[in-house]
Amino acid sequence: MQELEVYSTIGAEGLRRLVAAFYQQVPQDEILAPMYTMRDLSGAEQRLRDFLIGRFGGPQTYIEQRGHPRLRARHSSFPIDQTARDRWMQLMDNALGEAALPGEAEQVLRKFFNEMSTFMINQVDR
Repeated sequence: MQELEVYSTIGAEGLRRLVAAFYQQVPQDEILAPMYTMRDLSGAEQRLRDFLIGRFGGPQTYIEQRGHPRLRARHSSFPIDQTARDRWMQLMDNALGEAALPGEAEQVLRKFFNEMSTFMINQVDR
């Protein structure tokens, strides 16, 4: 499956389930929760959902509203080390399991998340 086929396979609903399952875990996480503004957790959820929808073949709402994703620049103020990256992936792995997406779509998403989360590391472990 190609990346741009993910949206046509799982639709906005599949990505909504995935992102919701991820963000349900964040408030209780001792590593990731401090990086999020809890009063805008729903905003963070919406932004990730819109980004993923556009990235994987759906409407380009994220780019229309926010411009180029510039992921590293937008996350530069957050201390992302290997530990934070690994925890983010752990929560996303949990979310992928809960969302119960078709296998090929899950594989494409998992590969993207693994690569992108590593790319986002901006400091060494403390």
